Amino acid sequence: MAAHAGVSKSAVSRVLSGSGRFSDQTRDRVERAVAELGYVANAMARGLVSGRTHTIGMLVRDASSMVYAALHAVMERRASELGYRMVTTTGVGRVEDEKAALAALVSMRVDGLVVCSGLMPATEIAEFAPRLATVVAGRPELHPALSSVYCDEVGGGSDIADVVVDAGHRTVVVLTVPVGDALTQHARTAAMLDRVAARGRTAIAVGAGFARTPDEIAGDVVHAVRGSGATVVMCPTDRLLLDLCDALARRGISVPEDLSVTGFDGVFPLSADWIGLTTLRQPVEQIGQQAIELVVGHIDDPDRPVEHRSLRGTVLPGRTLRRRG
Repeated sequence: MAAHAGVSKSAVSRVLSGSGRFSDQTRDRVERAVAELGYVANAMARGLVSGRTHTIGMLVRDASSMVYAALHAVMERRASELGYRMVTTTGVGRVEDEKAALAALVSMRVDGLVVCSGLMPATEIAEFAPRLATVVAGRPELHPALSSVYCDEVGGGSDIADVVVDAGHRTVVVLTVPVGDALTQHARTAAMLDRVAARGRTAIAVGAGFARTPDEIAGDVVHAVRGSGATVVMCPTDRLLLDLCDALARRGISVPEDLSVTGFDGVFPLSADWIGLTTLRQPVEQIGQQAIELVVGHIDDPDRPVEHRSLRGTVLPGRTLRRRG
């Protein structure tokens, strides 16, 4: 490169790093050589010298999830604006695999980690915090070594439950998720149950663990509805809402004419007005942006205090919730 440009190696280094002094003529020669040789800077090699690779590693539990996909897109954009690249890996549903994925990101000399998983325990994630900046995004996390930004799951579950009760529903089925399957979904469904009961209505829990199929869940829902006279089903995610509606339709049950349903997440395109889901929209844009800003802040200042940011979602009224009475 230096020989092709007709300048010294140190001059090339200064131009490519944008540091030190160099003339306009030197910059023009180096830039022309870069174009002619098709040179691509090796961020890993630069990191060995500077101590920074300007890359952020991101662990996503489920790449097919619309919430995680939306978070990833927001984070990519914000990281780019701040001069960073994202390197993303996914888990396969087991804690040991997610931990191995984080170790792989660390081995790539990323400057920081963003963990988007409702499965991996905080104690496992916190093991990485002493070595590099680590932020948990998308789930309530109050570990003293980990900064976090997330949707207020309890507040969101309570808000959507209030909408259901205010619409006149007196007996409510809530699809509940075990804490071992997803911390976020467990928290929101527990809040739904508590809020419905606190409002003086009847709440019936139906298990919706990840090992269960939509058909199995729908069978239990139908049984619960027939036994209790329930008029609405509250789902932990919009994705399960759609699967449940499909399974109910195969049983001849129409939504919302026969049974109302609500969801949780509110991520586009399911948040579109013409689809009309009644759901709780998570503040995904703010979560993604603030997660990147937090991790970059910790990269720039390793002594920066840990922060826990809880962001409130908003209810999206739709046609899947029918008023009663």
